[in-house]
Amino acid sequence: MANSATETVIGAVVLVTAAGFLFYASRATELSGPTEGYTVTASFRSVEGVSPGTDVRLAGVKIGSVTSMELNPETFRAEMALSVANEFILPDDSSAVIASEGLLGGHFVEIVPGGSEFNLDDGGELLDTQGSVSLTSLLLKFVSGTSE
Repeated sequence: MANSATETVIGAVVLVTAAGFLFYASRATELSGPTEGYTVTASFRSVEGVSPGTDVRLAGVKIGSVTSMELNPETFRAEMALSVANEFILPDDSSAVIASEGLLGGHFVEIVPGGSEFNLDDGGELLDTQGSVSLTSLLLKFVSGTSE
């Protein structure tokens, strides 16, 4: 009988610990619920390293996330929808750059605000974009000595 009580207590401790990890993971990855925001779109030549859920940052601070990506069959460019929190109003001449956190780090979408007095509305488009740079192609250019 004593073994049964001990096993029950240990099982309860395991369940509480697992629930704590799930709570922490949901907070760390912001899966706890959607935030209020508006959507802007951007078209990129290359979105290597980016997927839905990737951070959208302004000055290094997360202001939103990538909500969807699809390939436009007419232009052969990747079209991306970005969700931006309502408190961050972007000028309509802002640009979007796919940046890297470091040599081995992940990628994110960096918003560089413009100076226009007009703002992007919900459904607006960021026209000035710069796609991701492939580390492999940069290394090949360096090794081969070409500047193309």
